[in-house]
Order: sequence, then C-alpha cells, then structure tokens
Amino acid sequence: MVKNKDNKKGKKGLRSWIITAMWSVVFIGVIALSSLFIMARFEILGPMPTFEELENPKTNLATQIYSEDGEVLGTYFIENRTYLSYEDLFPADHTKWLEIDGHKLPTIVAALLATEDVRFFDHPGIDFQATARAGIRTVILRQSGQGGGSTITQQLAKNLYKTRRNKEGLEGNAGTLAAKAQEYVIATQLEYNYTKEEIVAMYLNTVEFSNSNFGIKSAANNFFGKEPCDLAIEEAAVIAGQVKAPGTYAPLKRGEPNERARERRNTVLDRMAAAGAISDDMADSLKQLPIDLTRYRRAADAHNEGSATYFREMVRRTMMAKEPERKNYYTEWDYEQAVKQYEENPIYGWCYKNKKANGESYDIYRDGLKIYTTVDARMQKYAEAAFREQMAELVQPRMDAQIKSRGGSLFPDLTKAESDEKINAAMRQTERWRNMAKEGASEKDIKAAFNTPVSMSVFTYKGVRDTVITPRDSLIHYKKTMRGAFVAVDPATGYVRAYVGGPDYHFFKYDAATQGKRQVGSTSKPFIYTFAIDHLGLTPCTPVPNVPVSIETPAGIWSPKEAGEVEYTGVHPLYWGLANSRNNYSAWIMKQAKRPEAVADFIHDLGIRSFIDPVAALCIGSYDSNPFEMASAYSTFANKGVHVDPIFVTRIEDSQGNVLATFTPKTEDVLSKRVAYTMITMMQRVVTMGTARRMLYEFKFNDVEIAAKTGTTNDNVDAWFMCAVPNL
Repeated sequence: MVKNKDNKKGKKGLRSWIITAMWSVVFIGVIALSSLFIMARFEILGPMPTFEELENPKTNLATQIYSEDGEVLGTYFIENRTYLSYEDLFPADHTKWLEIDGHKLPTIVAALLATEDVRFFDHPGIDFQATARAGIRTVILRQSGQGGGSTITQQLAKNLYKTRRNKEGLEGNAGTLAAKAQEYVIATQLEYNYTKEEIVAMYLNTVEFSNSNFGIKSAANNFFGKEPCDLAIEEAAVIAGQVKAPGTYAPLKRGEPNERARERRNTVLDRMAAAGAISDDMADSLKQLPIDLTRYRRAADAHNEGSATYFREMVRRTMMAKEPERKNYYTEWDYEQAVKQYEENPIYGWCYKNKKANGESYDIYRDGLKIYTTVDARMQKYAEAAFREQMAELVQPRMDAQIKSRGGSLFPDLTKAESDEKINAAMRQTERWRNMAKEGASEKDIKAAFNTPVSMSVFTYKGVRDTVITPRDSLIHYKKTMRGAFVAVDPATGYVRAYVGGPDYHFFKYDAATQGKRQVGSTSKPFIYTFAIDHLGLTPCTPVPNVPVSIETPAGIWSPKEAGEVEYTGVHPLYWGLANSRNNYSAWIMKQAKRPEAVADFIHDLGIRSFIDPVAALCIGSYDSNPFEMASAYSTFANKGVHVDPIFVTRIEDSQGNVLATFTPKTEDVLSKRVAYTMITMMQRVVTMGTARRMLYEFKFNDVEIAAKTGTTNDNVDAWFMCAVPNL
C-alpha cells in the first residue's frame, strides 16, 4: 500500500517536473526571442532600415526608354529591374483573374502565394504556424531543406535590406539567427507601412530570377516576351517556381531546356490547385504542356538586341556626357562647338548637370528613369528592315563581286607589304591586342595569337555564322563588310524619327550616324547653290559656261576634277550643274563668292556644326560631317528656311512618374521661304533628270514628291544619299 502511494507520488512529481520544464523552455524561448527582437530593433545585431528607408526602399531600377508612340525601345540597367504597381499585374480580361480564399488575384500573384505563402492575407508579416512547423522539421526531425517558414513579407525584408549578410562576429547559425530576427522586425514594420497588395508588388519587383532577371517585368519580358499581366497560368508557374532557387529552376541551362524547371512548374500548378486558384483538371492539363521558350532572350543581351540599339546608346552617351576636354578634339573649332553644345543643350550631360534631392547625380543605370524620345517605333522598324535588305541584297553583293574581280585583294593599289601594314595597324586598334599588351605579351606573341584559329561568331548580312577562324582573318572579313547609317528627321519639329547607326550593334559598336564623321562629297553642293541664290543673286536659270574652272588660292591654282569622263561643251543653266553634280559648276560659284570663309559660315548657319576648313575645295565637300548633322542641315530647306536643331528626347520622368525635365528644340530663321523653296525644286531635278534618276526607274519613286542629292568621295570610299519628302 505504501509502495503504491509512493509510486503515485513519484509519477505526480515527474509529471509536474516535466510540465515545469516545458513551461520553463517556453518561457526561456519567449524571453530569448523577445530579447532577440529587442536587440534587432535597437540595432544591437546590426544596422536596421530607417523610417525614411522603410517609406522609400532603395532598389536598383532599370531606366526605360520609350518611343513617341509609347513602345519600350529598351532599358539601361545594372539590375534589369522595373517597378510595376499591383494593378499593373492584373490581366485586362477579368475572366483570367484567379482567386484564393476570396481574394481576386493576378495570375502571377496567385502562383506566387500558392507556392510561397498561401496564408499571406491572414498573417501580420510572420506566419507563426509555418515558422513552428519549419522549426520542428529542421531542429527536431533533422530534415534539411525545409526552409525557415519565411513569409513573402520576410523575404521582401531580406531582398530590400540585405539582412542575410553575415554580421561581424556572428558567423554561421548565429549570423542566420540574427538575420532572421531582423527580418521579423522589418516584416512587421513593412506590414504597418504598406498594404498587402503593395507588399506583394514590391516583392515581385525586387526578387531575382534566373539569368540576371531582376523583378517580374524583366522575367516575363525575357522568358516569354510578354508583360506580367499577359502571362498564361503555366508561364506564371514557371516564373514563381524559380523563387526558391533561381539557378536550379532556370528555364534554360547552358542553352538547353531545363527538365527541373518543368518539374518545378508542375509542383507550382499542383499547389495552385490545392489553394483553389485553379481546378485539379486544369492543373493536370497544363502540366502536359512543354515550356515554350520561342521568345526567350537573355537579359544580358538586352543592350545589344531589340529595336533602335544604336539610338538607345546615343541617348545614353549624350545624357551621360562629361564636360568636354580639349585633348579629345582635333581642332579648336570642334572643341568650342562641343562646349557650346554642352552648355546650351540641356540633354547633353543631363545626368551630371542635374541633381537628385539628396544632392547626388542621376544614375541612368539605377534610378529607374523614364526617357520619352521622338523616335516613331513603326518608322524605326521600317528603317532597320530597309537598311538590312538594301545592304544584304544590293550593296554587300556588289562589294563582294568587286573584291572577287580583283583576286580577293582588299587593297588593290597597295603592295603586299603596305597591305599587311594596314591590317597590322587595324589589329593594334582592337581590344584583343590592347588586353594582351596590357598583360605583358610581346608583339610576336600577339601576332601569333592573331594567326591562331579560334571558335567565334562572325557577322554577315546573311546571318551570324559560328565558325573557326583566325582573329586576323576575322578582321579582314569585317574590313570587307560594308557599313552604313541612316537618320530621318521631321523638319518642322526637329524630331528624330528613325536612327540606324550601323549593321548590328552587337558586332559594330561604332555609331556612324553621330560618332564618326566622313567626307560629305557632293552632298555639300546644295549648300553652295543656296549661297549662290541667297548671297550672289543668282537663279536656277542663270547660264553658266560648261568649262573647267581654276581658282587662285594661297597654295596655288586649284582646279577640281570631275567624278568621271565628261564633256566640257555648251552653256547650261545653274540647275543643270546641281542635277548632274558637276564639280566645275560648284567651283564656278565658289569663284564668284571670292571668300571661302563666308561660304563656310553660311553652311554652319544651315546646321553643320563640324569644322569646315575655309578653302576653295569646300565647294565639292572636302570637309567631314555625319548623317545626323546633314539631316539637320537639309531640314532647313524642307522647313521653309527655318533651321530646327534636331531633338531626340522630349521629357524625362522619375520612377514614380514625376516629370524631371522637358525639352524643346531651338529654332532659327536662316533662309527666306523663296530661297528654301527654290532649293527644293532644284533638288527635285536631281531625281527627275540628274544623278538620282535611279530613284524613279529602279526604286519606283515615280509617284513620290522627293528632292535629293547624291554624293561620293574620292575613289568611292564613301557614298551619301540625302533626300527630303513631305514632312521628312
């Protein structure tokens, strides 16, 4: 009897001890967690975001550049991230909205919440149930890979404020625990400051997906060529599935479809069905579909691909221009013009000339600006397509045939030694040569490397070719590749409507539309004839003898040669000289003008900002310019004598849509309407009876109002075509 009583007392005491121990553990745990949260709150575990940082969390946002008709031409970014509001995520078709626990959701949000945080709308930023379950699995059951029960809000805290960076002196588990405590505190603060909808939108804007895609817009654009609101359910599941491990579940790995991405997508679809967002039958049906990556593109290629690549780079280069330095310019004139441009044109150097509220300069790669340009997206596509077609089907084949006819020689007038030296000089200008030289390689070793075959992709107008070729031969290949540029301007507004700087920005970073300058040749002649009409009182019908002309200059007698075999007979009206691009007629005008300086100043007034050496030969285009300047100058004729400085950006907004700057073109009356109209009619004769007649019989411009001028330089090294049609 006594023994039973003792047993009962023993059991009761043990039970009491266990209960006391359990409560002690709970109490100690609560005290420990509370202490941890307090330490986190008062920054004992490390810096915490300020109230201002919580109100305005800082992320690297991609700057977007828009066409005038609202199309996104491209982005500038360190992290290809663009801000979208919660409303931006909804499909326009309400029937495509999904629902979880009574909440109407965009497709991508439903996929995300079903996978990562199905009780998102019910918890205060911390899901204690999920945390406890994760703790039991990880600590007690020793099941690795179970996660920490983090909510979307906690993950947002981690993404925004980089809480997982190891704390000083707190490595490993201690550092993770400290970071977790900070995330808990920040999560509750985020929940206090933002709505649930704002939090999930912020999360989707900040999360990193595979292949350097930051944020949902970048992922949707680059994986599926869509906006997030247009994602199909199975596409949203692919993207949401990456949150757990972007590298593991990337749709493409090493250029091949990733089976693990498909498996993960199917898991997400199952969870969407379990959450009630879709039916089981729909999930089963969607799981049978392959992942469609026909519109996939790498985010890293965004700078080199898409529409208006050269234009986008020109805008970036202009907005980030530093104040000009004399050492970067050949002539004092060019330097002074650059300084004037920088000081008077607000778009030049805009990022550095303007400051944010905190006093910092704007960063085009991180500040999420919205740049609205004058380019017409449809015209830009036409321009690029026409450029490729003309170069591929006409220009390059003629060049290839010409090279073939002279035995493959690139420099037929040079000896082999002279030709080799030209190629060697080009090799020295390459990045490959500079990098090897910087690493200490000898010239002999560098040349040996240039003559060693390697695998590479090379550009051709028939498509990019993967081949094995020596770097030297690839250089020769590109020397044989014809280049070109194209600029279209609205003469009344100065708006640049289309802009092509070269064949392919990925392979040719040199922008021939604005970066480079080439001798303008006979396209300068309309300027000379305009001077004759405006300053010398001549008319298109003024008779001029068709004879060689000699001009006395400080350097001796100068007499221009004609481009081909011509007859010096008869007397013809002035317009005949322009239509047939006769050098002797331009020289005759120059001889009447007497002062080359006056002619050079007049051409500058028309819009040519480049240096013009005031010599007699300027009448046949001895100076250099580029298509951008030439389009600007020719616009003066089409705009009834008023010169409008070309403009390519109309306004800039910050990431929230606040207007930071607007831009309007500068205008100046240069010619009378009569003179401008006279020049247009004279250039029309270039098409109807002169050097541009092919526009009618080969290119079928018979029914188009067009005024034009052709131009070639010595040995046909450069060829130009300038024209004006109504409003362009």
